[in-house]
Amino acid sequence: MRLTIIGSSGSFPGPGNPASCYLVEAGGFRLLLDLGNGALGALQHYTDIYRIDAVYLSHLHTDHCVDLCSYWVARTYPPGGRKPRIPVYGPSGVADRMAEIYGLDPDPGMTETFEFRELAPGPVRIGPISARVDQVNHPVEAFGIRLEHAGSTLTYTGDTGCSEELLHLARDTDLFLCEASFHDHRQHPKDMHLTGSEAGEHARRAGARRLLLTHLVPWNDDACTLTEARSAFAGPVELARPGAVYELGSPGDG
Repeated sequence: MRLTIIGSSGSFPGPGNPASCYLVEAGGFRLLLDLGNGALGALQHYTDIYRIDAVYLSHLHTDHCVDLCSYWVARTYPPGGRKPRIPVYGPSGVADRMAEIYGLDPDPGMTETFEFRELAPGPVRIGPISARVDQVNHPVEAFGIRLEHAGSTLTYTGDTGCSEELLHLARDTDLFLCEASFHDHRQHPKDMHLTGSEAGEHARRAGARRLLLTHLVPWNDDACTLTEARSAFAGPVELARPGAVYELGSPGDG
């Protein structure tokens, strides 16, 4: 699998960094994990947007899904006519929620362009990728996902507070793409996001081989987040940066 960071900003886009979006390529198949604010524009630096085969939305907060509206326009009204439908995986009510955001009647909403498939805990096949999803700890229905292909594994948290389910998804994963929105030294709501040290602790307990921190809120000190994570996890740790590419299953895995 090949992972490209399109955007890693948390809650809202930062300067030069769109909100959450990650391109996963495996066996010629292209999957987007989330499509947050500003991501569709940045995506065009890395691939033809009409060659995306599926979209996965971890949850329905706008910093993870709102650019699906722009993508709907791009696939519905291009010169030459509507592009073929592609699947969009998301929480319950995803089709109606996306229609509501764009001000569409829910029937048909975006269903002539996207085939919406609602997630439930358990295995799911996404093209050539074997995946497993489970609900994580967030104020709305939210899912983490584990992707496996050709012997390599990638686990993505989406947004979550501390979560035992996440530990199962990330068990012995090659690359743990983990949110780290909060700092230890600040007060913050419980059951919403992880701090850097909590991300590191989850990676350590899961036996992850490598930790990649994402959902980096623009007003935070990223160096502090990195230090916190390294205090809890002895393996390789780095910050997810737009344009960074990770090759899983190849020598060096990065």
